[in-house]
Amino acid sequence: MSAINIALLGMGTVGTGVVKILTNNAHNISQKVGIPVVIKKILVRNLTKVRTVATEAELVTNIEEILSDPDITIVVEIMGGEIPSKEYMLAALKAGKHVVTANKDVVSKYGRELFEAAEASQVDFLFEASVGGGIPIIRPLKQCLAANQITEIMGIVNGTTNYMLTKMSTEKLDYADVLAEAQAKGYAESDPTADVGGFDAARKIAILASIAFGVRITLDDVSIEGITNISIQDIEYAKELGFIIKLLAIAKQDEHGINVRVHPAFLPASHPLASVNDVFNAIFVKGDAVGETMFYGRGAGELPTASAVVADIIDVARDIRHNVSSRILCTCFDQKPIYPVNKIESPYYIRLLVEDKPGVLAAIAGAFGAQQVSLHSVIQKRKIEGSTELVLITYRVSDENIRLAMNTLLGMSVVSKLGSVIRVEAEQIS
Repeated sequence: MSAINIALLGMGTVGTGVVKILTNNAHNISQKVGIPVVIKKILVRNLTKVRTVATEAELVTNIEEILSDPDITIVVEIMGGEIPSKEYMLAALKAGKHVVTANKDVVSKYGRELFEAAEASQVDFLFEASVGGGIPIIRPLKQCLAANQITEIMGIVNGTTNYMLTKMSTEKLDYADVLAEAQAKGYAESDPTADVGGFDAARKIAILASIAFGVRITLDDVSIEGITNISIQDIEYAKELGFIIKLLAIAKQDEHGINVRVHPAFLPASHPLASVNDVFNAIFVKGDAVGETMFYGRGAGELPTASAVVADIIDVARDIRHNVSSRILCTCFDQKPIYPVNKIESPYYIRLLVEDKPGVLAAIAGAFGAQQVSLHSVIQKRKIEGSTELVLITYRVSDENIRLAMNTLLGMSVVSKLGSVIRVEAEQIS
């Protein structure tokens, strides 16, 4: 074998980055693999479109030209979306070709099916770039931390929302303004629902939880809440109380089972994730042997994501050179209960408007006490049109009980408005 021939499915942002890295670093990559890695064919929609990077690869519009080519051993899917990406990857695996992808949508939803196809054909299926862009996290969980019993993964895995929350915090801009700015800079889509609604982060934490805990976690198992209700008042009050608001993707396992969720949270300013700003991502992992570790870097973009894709290509190419494959198959081999979100316990931040008159605080405290909610602190803030704004932090309480307490408050005549209810990720408030 004089070279490893690969095919790219797609030549958009990430595909362009892959071409750049394989071209610019060709000599070093050849040394690391032992022979050159060559892009033979690229699947595109439009043959006449002007490309921003030159390539000697043959551009094709029919997937069969790649699947039927015996010289192509690695297929790299960087089209995005579920259709036809999933079908193309399955077809490639069944044709005996190794597959590398950056597609979080397909991996989070159809990972088991793809792994089974790879195992049946005795080929590799790698997806490092599906979570965290250029941040190494899939391989560390599968290899470097394999000796550990992972108990927790907590991460900032969506750059758009992290950028928005950072701008709200540092420049005191409201949600609508930072969203418009993020869209203008290309960080957010015209329909930003996947980002601000928490769905992008949910797909990523489903993948990480599946690997870390050895179970199959799907998007349906993830409790999802976005940042659309976060106000500048919540940001400012968090600062006063020593916290930073972040959209967190969290997966934990304990004696009750596994819980996987995405939601905004008050994070202590001293926590390592609290200093992760702008479009950067970070993933915090706890293991029984290693303790606490954190992986930090750019979670998206042409070259960071392409970096992870090319690393997987190099890994597969090395396997081909040494005539091995499927060294690390699907590690989702266990069955563990999913802990329902209404049973998850944490402290909560609550902001509400109440009537400014004697006895109101006692009535509020009584409503919480009736649902076994203990208050850690109560702070009276500004006056708004005859009402007083209260900011409360509870002790650890179940999601179910806090929702019951909120329903009680909404039915009380002294409560003018319920502003925000946000979880607090702080172990010191128990």
